[in-house]
Amino acid sequence: MDLVVRGARVVDGTGGPAYVADVAVDRGRITEIRREGDGSRRLGGRRVVDAAGLALAPGFIDMHAHSDLALLEDPAHEAKAAQGVTLEVLGQDGLSYAPVDDVTLKELRTQIAGWNGPGDGLEFGWRGVGAYLDRLDRGIAVNAAYLVPQGTVRAMVMGWTDRPPSERELDRMKEEVARGLAEGAVGMSSGLTYTPGMYASDGELTELCRVVAHYDGYYCPHHRSYGAGALDAYEEMVTLARQSGCALHLAHATMNFDENSGRAPELLALLDRALDSGVDVTLDTYPYTPGCTTLVALLPSWAAEGGPDATLARLRDDTSAEAIRRTLEIEGSDGCHGVPVDWSTVEISGVTDPALSARIGTRVDGWPTARRLLLDDRLGTTILQHVGDEPNVRTIMRHRAHTAGSDGILRGAKPHPRAYGTFPEYLGRYVRELGVLTLEECVAHLSGRPAARLRLADRGLVRPGHRADLVLFDPDTVAAGATFDRPRTLPTGIPHVLIDGRFVMEDGRRTGVLAGRSVRRSPARAGQGR
Repeated sequence: MDLVVRGARVVDGTGGPAYVADVAVDRGRITEIRREGDGSRRLGGRRVVDAAGLALAPGFIDMHAHSDLALLEDPAHEAKAAQGVTLEVLGQDGLSYAPVDDVTLKELRTQIAGWNGPGDGLEFGWRGVGAYLDRLDRGIAVNAAYLVPQGTVRAMVMGWTDRPPSERELDRMKEEVARGLAEGAVGMSSGLTYTPGMYASDGELTELCRVVAHYDGYYCPHHRSYGAGALDAYEEMVTLARQSGCALHLAHATMNFDENSGRAPELLALLDRALDSGVDVTLDTYPYTPGCTTLVALLPSWAAEGGPDATLARLRDDTSAEAIRRTLEIEGSDGCHGVPVDWSTVEISGVTDPALSARIGTRVDGWPTARRLLLDDRLGTTILQHVGDEPNVRTIMRHRAHTAGSDGILRGAKPHPRAYGTFPEYLGRYVRELGVLTLEECVAHLSGRPAARLRLADRGLVRPGHRADLVLFDPDTVAAGATFDRPRTLPTGIPHVLIDGRFVMEDGRRTGVLAGRSVRRSPARAGQGR
């Protein structure tokens, strides 16, 4: 055997009881598991890792990642590899960089610079989903799957306009979604508080989801509200899934803002009714209360119609800017989930223009400051929004359909610590310290359950024949090092991470191995939708 992990406490991703065993790996796959006390001779290999005192788990799957450019700009990707993440799902919130044409790509690089940076050092040589996945296959630290971004598709077909599509435009959007799925995307995402995705009606989304269902993919919406009307927004997505026959995965399914404090049980009851009626639904969350997005995302949708240049023009015009302020502060912007913005909760976490770096870590003190930042930083400002509810966080993570997603934005001088800490935070704080989940339950949420959502038959479990995407960690010491004050600190207690049997982290250090590749939807699954 290439490798034997000896005497590990195997937490296999099923949620079943842990057990002590030797685990053999050869040619990138798990070949044998020999449990302690079965009377057989111990396994031997060309390399043996003594795992006494360590847990061996399937590699963790980040169901909601914003590493679309980060993986290309920094293939080592220590932020995720050090957490035990072996697979990320990209193309989130309806906005990413494939499929695109030249015009849409230019607009996107401005619109979502706050998530990913402008990508100035990259050569954007791809246009389609398959070509983007090919670019990832040149070598990255961790594996990556991709969702066709519905907002990007709409921008490419219709521009940044708030109107229904013509029949021809809808057909073209369906063709683009189908092409992306045929080229390997695992589903489709939407950002229904982000333009232009939010301009889509339920009927339009249902038609696109029927295409996704045909390819046995799943729909991953950032739904229309996480604040006022959140439960109605969740119900809307469940109804859409039921009508289209498409599997549903609810992105960062939090219950934020004061309006929703203590209301997580209502959300879970809604999901239980859906599951019991046959709707295929899962969700992901991160184990923190504050959220993170771009400052421009808070604006009302009408302010963003026409694209980034049109938004900047409205911000420069005093009359339009005053209308934006009134919507934000008095009426409640759809970009801010229907809740009037409380500027004291908005903290600047990153800027595109280095000249504005003194603002990082400060709270926005009102609309004049926000307006000036949006203009000076050309919409590239990233924010933390301190609006979460801890009882909701704990309640939701216990649910039978729950998985983990970091929603990690890796750029900015003061990013949200979830980008560097989500998975050890689950294991250290919510398992060991608080006992919200057992270790076995938590590992299943981080590995086996998301692999099942992604329809990955050979990942997510410690089982013979499965790919050797594995993480070794110490259950007694694993912890997130990242904090809001020091958000780029790496975790502790995770010495080894393997992808396809190759060490990407060894003794707590990045090896430089680029074992990651794109993980594509199997073509054989087309036509098998529910």
